[in-house]
Amino acid sequence: MNGAADTTLIHSGTFAVLGADGGLTGRSGSSPDGFFHRDARHVSRWTLTVDGTTPLVLTPSAGETSAQCVLTPPGTRDEPPAYTVFREQALAPGVLTERIQLVNNRPSPTTAVLGLTVDADFADQLELRSDKRDYAKDGARRAATVLPDGVAFVYERADWVARTTVSATPAPTAVRPEEPLKPSRADTAHRLEWHIDLPAHGSAQLLLSAAAHAPGAPETAAPTEPITPSRAAADLAADRAAFLGSPLPMPPDAPDGLAAACARGLSDLASLRVSAPGPDGESVRLPGAGVPWFLSLYGRDSLLTSLFALPYRPQLAAGTLSALAATQGTEYDAFRNEQPGRIVHEIRHGELAHFRQVPYGRYYGSVDSTPLFLVLLDSYTQATGDHTLALRLEEQARAAVAWMFRDGGLDDRGYLVYSPDPQGLVNQNWKDSAGAICFLDGTQAEGPIAVAEAQGYAYDALVRTAHLARSLWDDAAFADRLEEAAAQLRVRFVRDFWMAEADFPALALDGEGRHVDSLASDAGHLLWSGILDASQARRVGQRLLQPDFFTGWAIRTLASGQPGYHPLSYHRGSCWPHDTAVVLLGLARCGLADEAREVAHGLVAASAYQDHRLPEVMAGYERAQHQRPVPYPHSCSPQAWAAATPLAVLTALSTLS
Repeated sequence: MNGAADTTLIHSGTFAVLGADGGLTGRSGSSPDGFFHRDARHVSRWTLTVDGTTPLVLTPSAGETSAQCVLTPPGTRDEPPAYTVFREQALAPGVLTERIQLVNNRPSPTTAVLGLTVDADFADQLELRSDKRDYAKDGARRAATVLPDGVAFVYERADWVARTTVSATPAPTAVRPEEPLKPSRADTAHRLEWHIDLPAHGSAQLLLSAAAHAPGAPETAAPTEPITPSRAAADLAADRAAFLGSPLPMPPDAPDGLAAACARGLSDLASLRVSAPGPDGESVRLPGAGVPWFLSLYGRDSLLTSLFALPYRPQLAAGTLSALAATQGTEYDAFRNEQPGRIVHEIRHGELAHFRQVPYGRYYGSVDSTPLFLVLLDSYTQATGDHTLALRLEEQARAAVAWMFRDGGLDDRGYLVYSPDPQGLVNQNWKDSAGAICFLDGTQAEGPIAVAEAQGYAYDALVRTAHLARSLWDDAAFADRLEEAAAQLRVRFVRDFWMAEADFPALALDGEGRHVDSLASDAGHLLWSGILDASQARRVGQRLLQPDFFTGWAIRTLASGQPGYHPLSYHRGSCWPHDTAVVLLGLARCGLADEAREVAHGLVAASAYQDHRLPEVMAGYERAQHQRPVPYPHSCSPQAWAAATPLAVLTALSTLS
């Protein structure tokens, strides 16, 4: 199957990546397929045969609330196919459901043999990535049990027990083990088989269900009736419609395609919402980061997504703030980088996190989630006029401020800093891949590292929290201290980060206080946060529109022509729409109208080549080199902050109108 033809279905933290024929093959790498729930693949094989042959695709699988395709067995012009297969698949939370309709194309009755090979490998999502890592799983076992109406798969490892139950109506005629895909592979695959009597030009249908039972998942009530694809799709469509609402009004100078990009982005954000507990155990909904790798709570991603969407869907911000307050650090745990008051970077529910083979079950390795939490809290309060959340989360906000000074580094080093985590993330800003924070010669900086954009976020967080303290918490003394700290940080930053020869801020300071002297897009975030003076901000903004930075589609993470630049590097030359969106908001804030409109037009033009959907990341090739944006091979799609980027474009242009 061609990964480019895959269809992705998403519903409340559950997702499936289906092939053109509606099947699953158990592939891994940059584009895995499967049915996924809580960071595990609960169905890895789902392959259909008719009379022992694999059907051909007439109409490939497609759809958003449900996926539909049309298949036939092989035939010729003189002997056309005996059957047509209509497949419809949809998701409910934790459930993949399918209806198969088999139509007899001939004028005489017949009996068809329909087969479905199913398996569940229960692979942790982190195992499926092509990063050449192996994880020991001593004592783990997989097993399958034949049921009257299907088969049940189970995976056990110590106290970790995951199950997938496949059931069918009508029940299969037979269920038996299938041959492994490879001789050395211990598959638990089973073949479900039906002998279906079809009248002349008649039809029959099957209803299939694969239900995931994940460790630690909240218990859900059993459905009172079977979950059909049409019912699941209708439930999802109603939920999405309630979120989407009416089309957003566009400014008069909006680029062609912005309305469509905003509609596409809102639709993707509706799909990417996940549930999480709030401070009092209540369930809240917030944007998960992206599919296939990050459909969960991610501090930085959820915060920036919510900031972009704030003028249009403030409920995302309320959910994000509540969920992050509930998971705020309370103790010191070096393995997962937890510290009191620190805002979480990511939450994982999988097997590897459970057994602490990776630190990401609740991982705090982020230097910027904590200040961004404070930025969003005040932004939400001012945008909505709702004071209840800021009053309710005062304790958590004060703890976040305390972390910035105590463990974040403002007291000891004058800046927010991080040290590389050998078990987790080497870099703990948004450019979190190894080697991303590099000197001009391409070498990675060593810590403790102070990245430029995090200082801007810290400045904004201090100013905004002072506003909350003065206006809502009745603590003028605290507000005075924060405002003074912000003013000192602003002076200090310009003194220490500004590279006079380049007339541009350094990407970072390394552990010895040296300029990490690559020219990088992080500088554009400083326009958004307001830490630079007006003259510096305008010069930085104009510099980012030069050809070595701006490709015509978006702004490169690292300017071309530098030794560290690579157009297909994750963070050293690629273009991230959300990163460009932050720069765009900064350009608008500084009144750089021409530059802002040029960037806005580039982003909207890029979205038009993928059904108005912006990808997580694009290659850094300039627009003159190729007529369409060059994809980045491992990009998530849909991805939350890319989905919210058109909303940031709309905000920036509305500011200039």
